[in-house]
Amino acid sequence: MSDASTPALLGQRPALQTLSTNSAPWDAIVIGGGITGAGILLECARRGLKVLLVEQKDYSWGTSSRSSKMVHGGLRYIAQGEVALTRHALQERERLLTELPDLVVRMPYIFPIRQGRFPGRLPMTIVLKLYDALAGIRDHRWMSRGELLQAYPDLYAEGLRGAMRYTDALTDDCRLVMRVLQEAVLEGAKARNYTEVMGIQPSATGSTLTLRDTDTGAVIELQAKQVFNATGSWADRLSGAPAVVRPQRGTHLFVSKLRLPMRDCLTIKHPTDGRPVFIFPWKGQTCIGTTDLDHKGGLNQEPHCTQAEIDYLLTVVNSEMPSIRLTRQDILSTMAGVRPIISSGKGNDPSKERRDHLVWQAHGVTSVSGGKLTTFRQIALDALKTASVIGKTRHRHALMSRKKRCFNHTVISPHGLNSPVEGMAQGAALKDQIEWILRNEMVEHLDDLMLRRLRAGVLLADAGESLLNEIEPLCQLHLGWDSARWKVECLRYRHVIAQSYRLG
Repeated sequence: MSDASTPALLGQRPALQTLSTNSAPWDAIVIGGGITGAGILLECARRGLKVLLVEQKDYSWGTSSRSSKMVHGGLRYIAQGEVALTRHALQERERLLTELPDLVVRMPYIFPIRQGRFPGRLPMTIVLKLYDALAGIRDHRWMSRGELLQAYPDLYAEGLRGAMRYTDALTDDCRLVMRVLQEAVLEGAKARNYTEVMGIQPSATGSTLTLRDTDTGAVIELQAKQVFNATGSWADRLSGAPAVVRPQRGTHLFVSKLRLPMRDCLTIKHPTDGRPVFIFPWKGQTCIGTTDLDHKGGLNQEPHCTQAEIDYLLTVVNSEMPSIRLTRQDILSTMAGVRPIISSGKGNDPSKERRDHLVWQAHGVTSVSGGKLTTFRQIALDALKTASVIGKTRHRHALMSRKKRCFNHTVISPHGLNSPVEGMAQGAALKDQIEWILRNEMVEHLDDLMLRRLRAGVLLADAGESLLNEIEPLCQLHLGWDSARWKVECLRYRHVIAQSYRLG
């Protein structure tokens, strides 16, 4: 637990007027509180810039709390010829495994090999040798048919030859965003959620931004020398340039680990389209995902999955493990997110679009979108170089150096808070976690706490209803909520759960 001597972290949300710097502009304002924006905030702060991040909803509300939780190089990107992208991602994976061992955890991945199905053992062996070499490790091996069936007896045995075993990593993507934000604040940065940028106008000192508090409606204008638009799927709205982002939806299903037990990340090729689908343990339950579809819905509304996506994911489980007979009734929760993919303009199948990022400038705004959770630091460095905050030499040195740390500070948090594999804490341990979050992580609404900071809405069969009586007095104490505010927050939370996280 933290105490009075612990440095102030994000804390409570500052009043909008306190962001005003009078005649002195901000050196930089970062728009977007996902992993990309958090990474840019950190890299600006550690270079001594007076920098502010604003987010129109909650931190990691979008893609960065709804990803597949994987810190990985992207094995399929090698097959697509994107070796440089894979190498950069693997280098960052190894960095994060070293620097955040409580949050980024190495995980075995199992890829079953079947007779007559591509890829076979030899192609996978070649690819994995290259994969490990790019990461600077040797961590793959062949699993015999007997060993594989002993570990996973429900696998369909006909045609099964064995499996390739290698390792990547898992994390809690939201907690990773919060950790990067906390690091930036400890370096001197400021941040505020539920603050929408209504407009950006060029000014004598750079740009004038009009900000609105989305809860109160209050408005303020701020000056900034640099503006970074790191809003992911929303990037085209503020970039001042032609649209480049292709929003794509990915859906995950969560089921009880008792119903579908997993020790490793099982990688299965879908029987209808050959896409890889992952089945893996996550924070005490089992996750299945993901889909890859063009998202046609509004970006400001909570995305939700369709019946077709549910059927798609159930099909892959039941085709590989027919004795499991997974049904809709087994689903604890669903989680849909929208990825900001940079469009090729060629009308490609969504799964065949490239996953690298793009940085571009227009009208004094440096925009960045696309990319991977794993490479957030490199994406941030590219954005700073494009904005001339750092030069080519410093950019190259920061990018290539293995000695430079991403996380310099220690953030004292309750045991288990950052673990991506433990189940929900109980009793006093849970109370400690909630109190620490309420004091240090700028919780503004109940869904911030339940869906992103704690993940109770996704992981628990009752979406965390059984915890609310314990949470209410803590929110009253630390957030100053009265009983009327608590009722409003519960109604809001239950609406979000019913709309986007539970089957109708």
